[in-house]
Amino acid sequence: MINLLELEKKAEAATLELIKIGKLQQKQILVIGCSTSEVGGHAIGSTSSVEIAEALYKGLSKAVSAAGIYLAFQCCEHLNRAIVVERAAVPFADIVNVVPQVKAGGSMATTAYSHMIDPVVLETIKADAGIDIGDTFIGMHLKAVAVPVRLKIREIGAAHVTAARVRPKFIGGSRAVYDETLAEPGK
Repeated sequence: MINLLELEKKAEAATLELIKIGKLQQKQILVIGCSTSEVGGHAIGSTSSVEIAEALYKGLSKAVSAAGIYLAFQCCEHLNRAIVVERAAVPFADIVNVVPQVKAGGSMATTAYSHMIDPVVLETIKADAGIDIGDTFIGMHLKAVAVPVRLKIREIGAAHVTAARVRPKFIGGSRAVYDETLAEPGK
């Protein structure tokens, strides 16, 4: 039997650690990719669980609420990995018309959509950091230069967990001078 409280606490801890290491700021966006099937010990996309999604959502939300960071949730392949996010996070984005469902969007995106104040769905986003729970591949939704972050929490339930932050691109040549605080926010 899966311990839902443990899932909630691990999701919160992993998110808080990423916020700290990545030095995320208020109003930045943290994208979440999650297979509740993988968390429950099953093959990705095979056994979607709203209960698991609810527990994870609680932990993720707790972690970002004090920091003022927006969460964005990647839908499953049936919605072409669209993104569920609060409208306030992306006031000028081109929204698409779809409401995630457990079998078309996945339990995590469906849960997020049902809990958000004013959710919208986008085809894509460029987030400032991300957590991938269950190898769902969120890289397409991160800004151009993603840097892996090694979290202490490597698994949530039975799912493998990875994380990344972004940094600005280095441009210019040998005469360019860089702001090192932008390059390595976690050091």
